Amino acid sequence: MEDVIIIGAGPCGLSAAIYLKNEGYNPLVIEKGNIVQAIYRYPTHQQFFSSSDKLEIGNMPFVIEDRKPRRNQALSYYREVVKRQNIRVNSFEEVIKVEKQDDGIFHVLTKLDKNLGEKSYQARYIIIATGYYDHPNLMGIPGENSPKVYHYFKEAHPFFDCDVVVIGGKNSAIDTTMECHKAGARVTVIYRGSSYSKSIKPWILPEFESLVKHGKVNMIFDAEVTEIKEKSVVYMKDGKTSEIKNDIVFAMTGYHPDQSMLKSMGVDIEKDTGKPVYNPQTMETNVKGIFIAGVIAAGNDANEIFIENGRFHGDPISQTIVMRDKAASLI
Repeated sequence: MEDVIIIGAGPCGLSAAIYLKNEGYNPLVIEKGNIVQAIYRYPTHQQFFSSSDKLEIGNMPFVIEDRKPRRNQALSYYREVVKRQNIRVNSFEEVIKVEKQDDGIFHVLTKLDKNLGEKSYQARYIIIATGYYDHPNLMGIPGENSPKVYHYFKEAHPFFDCDVVVIGGKNSAIDTTMECHKAGARVTVIYRGSSYSKSIKPWILPEFESLVKHGKVNMIFDAEVTEIKEKSVVYMKDGKTSEIKNDIVFAMTGYHPDQSMLKSMGVDIEKDTGKPVYNPQTMETNVKGIFIAGVIAAGNDANEIFIENGRFHGDPISQTIVMRDKAASLI
């Protein structure tokens, strides 16, 4: 029996755990990977948009020499936070079912990694702090499930001397293109937009535009990929179909939250925005006792909530739980 179970060990879930610990609780965090799994999946040398102070949780300073941290620095920081704050994290354990019983207690069923069986818990409160990085937006075109198609980029070395197509025109596509070019790949970028996205990091765009201007990267605007073949990619531009030689495809088409678990718990989802129905003052959903924290609250717009604002969601959640338990004379 747990007081609070937090599903997801990203920065926002860990931050919520710290807020609760500061109020005398000892929440259990359950994570299907390991802590800050989404950050681990970033490109090896990824640099954050945010400065390090805006990624801090638990009042633990994130001090680095540069203003904006890189992936490995963030991983090190969050590992240290978990150790120093003594946060209980069950890693490599996936929550597969949450069911509210008649007495208001939640029954939680999990699946252990490597087919090691299942576990069950009970909890008075549930906090959903899952992200969206596990669910790429699919294009629904032939060949999209080919082994040569990637929705995540780690590093470029394996693609030396390859013909690479990058689909998309935002930051992940730009970063992937530049890294592949540096590693000696021949890169074509296919983007359905008519110009560069305004969200592209301003310190990166001039270098990328220079690569395009000098013919080192082939940039195709106002185009859509219609088929991915074994040795080529087919796309349409201005009503005309073209086919280019290809070895590897990076479909950097963005990601979306998985709302199926929330729906299974009885949480309502707004049809237009994909946002769970919740009270922004408390972060509690329409199901009493179920709260949300982090990017899951943004619905389909993953650019609305980041670590730098989602890290504070644990504060109203913890205050709500404290007030409710005091009213019930549980603390």
